[in-house]
Amino acid sequence: MNLRPTTSRSTTRMLSTFFEIDRDNLPQPVINPDILTTSDPNDVADNNVSELLRTMEFAMSPAPAEESAVDDFTVLLLRALGYTKRRRVPRTRKVIPFVVCSEDRQAETDVCIIDENGILLLVMQEDKRHMDSSYGDPEPQLIAEAIAAFAANNQTRQQILGQHPLDSKVMAGITMRGTTPIFYKIEVTAALVTAVAGGVYPEALTTVYAHIPNVPRPDRRWREGMEPLDSRAVIISCYEAFKKFVN
Repeated sequence: MNLRPTTSRSTTRMLSTFFEIDRDNLPQPVINPDILTTSDPNDVADNNVSELLRTMEFAMSPAPAEESAVDDFTVLLLRALGYTKRRRVPRTRKVIPFVVCSEDRQAETDVCIIDENGILLLVMQEDKRHMDSSYGDPEPQLIAEAIAAFAANNQTRQQILGQHPLDSKVMAGITMRGTTPIFYKIEVTAALVTAVAGGVYPEALTTVYAHIPNVPRPDRRWREGMEPLDSRAVIISCYEAFKKFVN
């Protein structure tokens, strides 16, 4: 089932609109300052920071025919930013079963964050077109993962937690091309899950909000990623602002 006709996409570069903040002032990231000021992994004493910066280098130089280090880098960055503290853990290649057109299917995230109750809070999908052009745009797959995660979460609420299912939820998502993210807020409803399961188009469109960070050199965002310190500061501040939607 092609999900594109069921969605309405809105891309905004306005920070205040997407991140729901006053004006366009991004928050200061709560992170080791060496991550913001160090280019060479050999120039930092902290082993965790050195590992993150080294993995960033690998993520920016993917091999054509193999899975890149993007997933590894994403996990390290989310951990450094405090996305996975306390009762949350990152998972890679998490399989989420769901029903499409009356058939059992699976969505597989590249990275996700899951809480102690098994509730999926964030899904990430890498842009794999460097491996094979047949992979296509990662956005439809991310949307499918968000729908599957919402359905799985409701099942967990009912069968394990003894809670009522949610009628709707804004699911947090990220696509990654190298080390450059696009942030997503995907409005998933129980009606959409039912429509997808039955193979019919829902009566209401699903709204997908996306934000591409406003880096200093937009024409080189994919090539430079987070390697330049000025771009890194902007992107990491966007991660900090996005944290509140991962709930």
